[in-house]
Amino acid sequence: MTYKVGYFVGSLASDSINRILSEALKKVAPSDLEFIEIPIGDLPLYSRDYDADFPPPARALKDKIASVQAVLFISPEYNRAIPGALKNAIDWASRPHGQNSFSRKPSAIIGASTGRIGTAVMQSNLRSVLAFCDSPQLNVPEAYIHFTPGLFGQDGEIKDEGTKAFLTTYMEAFREFIIRVLTVVPQNLPQA
Repeated sequence: MTYKVGYFVGSLASDSINRILSEALKKVAPSDLEFIEIPIGDLPLYSRDYDADFPPPARALKDKIASVQAVLFISPEYNRAIPGALKNAIDWASRPHGQNSFSRKPSAIIGASTGRIGTAVMQSNLRSVLAFCDSPQLNVPEAYIHFTPGLFGQDGEIKDEGTKAFLTTYMEAFREFIIRVLTVVPQNLPQA
């Protein structure tokens, strides 16, 4: 069986190191994981004024999330928190009330940073948000990638064998988590 994984890149920068990380993760992922990017750059700022009639980019976001079985967040940390564009996308996806796209959908978080503590604080913030959104989360292994020159090629090729082994293990753990969640958590119930 193939599992569709929607992934969010939390940075809108064209040269994002987290976009490079997303390519690296796809290269080392188990072959039965199929990846679909869920773009966030065209979303207007969320307001409940839109709840009765979502604009096309927000409907497209919710449709993409509905089409996948799991979600992967690959994001930097901005000012010790979730980047605004990513938080805005999560707000759109979790609304209107009763139509939370993340409910019961397995998720994982990883991020790269040039700083030594990686994206630890952002991930803590995002875990809190996803818990509220009723998204089961892969908690172990945690993955805070210290992005250094030469660690990855521009196409996501992993140059460091230790990093390659860790990311391979991380993606295998995510696959196993997806299977566990989909086995025990009903997926077609009314959403929170």
